[in-house]
Amino acid sequence: MDEGLIVARLQTLRIEHRDLDTAIAALAGDGPVDQLQLARLKKRKLRLRDEIAMLEDRMIPDIIA
Repeated sequence: MDEGLIVARLQTLRIEHRDLDTAIAALAGDGPVDQLQLARLKKRKLRLRDEIAMLEDRMIPDIIA
């Protein structure tokens, strides 16, 4: 995967991660909470965070110390 594709994918993932933040906050703030749906959203957010971290690591060149 070249750097341009990685940057584009990172941007998409960050937007989705931010949208999940908003969705989780809205769901948690509105009266009775659907715990299953909330757990699924949080799990998806964690997977996105992991994928973002993996792609960011790919962008950093390996430096032999």
